[in-house]
Amino acid sequence: MVQQPDLGILERSELYHGASIAALTEAHASSFRKRLAVDEVLLRQGDAAGTIYIVVVGRLRVTQTTNEGQQVIMRYLGPGELAGYAVLSGADVHPGTATAVDDTHLLGWTAAAFREVMARHPVIAMNALNVLGVRYRDMQIRLRELSTEKVERRLAHTMLRLAAQAGRRTAHGIEIAFPLSRQDLAEMAGTTLHTVSRTLSGWEEQGIVDSGRRRVIVRNQQKLSEIADGAHA
Repeated sequence: MVQQPDLGILERSELYHGASIAALTEAHASSFRKRLAVDEVLLRQGDAAGTIYIVVVGRLRVTQTTNEGQQVIMRYLGPGELAGYAVLSGADVHPGTATAVDDTHLLGWTAAAFREVMARHPVIAMNALNVLGVRYRDMQIRLRELSTEKVERRLAHTMLRLAAQAGRRTAHGIEIAFPLSRQDLAEMAGTTLHTVSRTLSGWEEQGIVDSGRRRVIVRNQQKLSEIADGAHA
């Protein structure tokens, strides 16, 4: 029997949003479950692209490693988001490594099973196309920021994106709801740990953010947005 909570998870996901109950039931029937402990790898850069997943609970960190061995954090994926999008584009291998940030549960499909579902349900195929479009747009924005903006603005953009994706309101501000180190922020903003530490220390003095060991709180979102827009004096 189909578990109704699973159908609700699929319905709210970026891949199956708007699909009929029949389509969701079919997709669920062809899926499998996977659970990851903290720091366990789901997909590894360069591995054959044969599976696709939706995050049910938890969070993944997606990284790429350059030819010189430098690791870059590309994005974080939370509930409802898709991991293994190389399957959608027809790529032979996964372009990055997806690692669990905390205890993570997923629903997965083989490439063949997902393509069968997508072929029978056009709304799912359109959602897949939209996912690729969003990933492409996000990458273009990141490239533009790296090419044209100073470090302070890039770091502000990075923190605002994370707060929007995984922020929870607390009495002290918007807390990014997963472990996040200053090194993680440096990799996402394309800068050094020293620069991130210096910048965050200045923002803490101004009451804009509060950061501790693997914890970040945006205390003044308006001022952080002004920095990201280049309007902060």
